[in-house]
Amino acid sequence: MVPRTSGITESALYVDDLARAVDFYLELLGGRIVRRDERFCAIQLKPEQVLLLFLRGRSVASVDVGFGTIIGHDGAGPLHVCFGTGDSPVAVWEQRLAELGIPLESRVNWPGGATSLYFRDPDGHAVELATPGLWESLLEAIPMDGKD
Repeated sequence: MVPRTSGITESALYVDDLARAVDFYLELLGGRIVRRDERFCAIQLKPEQVLLLFLRGRSVASVDVGFGTIIGHDGAGPLHVCFGTGDSPVAVWEQRLAELGIPLESRVNWPGGATSLYFRDPDGHAVELATPGLWESLLEAIPMDGKD
């Protein structure tokens, strides 16, 4: 039997300007900073969900934290991250993006009823805001046979 996870606890993005990225995501999503140094910032979005922002190239080496080692990692190029919209209507998120001067690149109205808003963060990462039911809508729109 395969053990089940409780979901994704952390998502990481690699950025060129940490202060700029932190400001962008705090303004857009709220949350609170739970740990920050010159190399990274952890923003808690929900009790069990954290967005990690790392300065590009500064997390390649493993880090001994005194009670264990965090293995090295890094990323290059435009990555993708998707945040759920929760109970807020899409129009509220569109208004928030406009208030922050963030251009919307794409809006997808999935046949099953979900909506995705796509835009870029200051480092060029593809950011998505998706309404509940995204994957049910996606699977309805593009049936998969599960063999891939």
